[in-house]
Amino acid sequence: MKKSAIQIRRKPRQSRAKLTQEALQESFVRLLHECPASQITIREITDLAGVGLGTFYEYFSKKEDLVALTIHQHVKSNAEQLKSYAQSLIKLSTDLDFQEYLEQIIHFQIKQIQAQQFLWSQVFLLERQISDIESYRKSYAMMVQMWQSILEPFIQDDEQLKQMALNMQRVCYGFVSQTLLVEPEFEEWDALEKDIVQSKLSPIILRLPLSFK
Repeated sequence: MKKSAIQIRRKPRQSRAKLTQEALQESFVRLLHECPASQITIREITDLAGVGLGTFYEYFSKKEDLVALTIHQHVKSNAEQLKSYAQSLIKLSTDLDFQEYLEQIIHFQIKQIQAQQFLWSQVFLLERQISDIESYRKSYAMMVQMWQSILEPFIQDDEQLKQMALNMQRVCYGFVSQTLLVEPEFEEWDALEKDIVQSKLSPIILRLPLSFK
């Protein structure tokens, strides 16, 4: 697959159009469970989605654009879920220990990825096959921004917050993506979670407040 930026011919502005685009993405994901992305045809995607080829080309110029958007939406959804979970932790406690806070977030993230292990392994693989550098940077920046939102209740210094968020993304993304790229059917999730926590959280905690005020 040729690497290219996401090129959407027509953005869905009405609910029906949005549902059609989502149906195309869902069909592609379902077909991924049957064969590699490179072997999936546009016709197979549209047939499963229940739309015609013309409808596909209203939104996408080629299959790679659909794949790139599917990756982006999957990562975006994950970021939104993680932020919502972090917000719920803050609301449930006014005296939350920072270490426990981060450990719970990492645990939640690992469980979310484990529950969709096959899809995440495909996302990491396809990201390297089709995403151009600018699309990759935008996706990465979105995740760093997510970590800033998660860490902000504990860190008031802007520069420290930015650096901490970047480091959290580096560690979590690196551990998980490299693991699933090398071993798509990886099973030692508890050990991986422990490695992530031990590798970076202890040094981080030593430099930050230990409780939420």
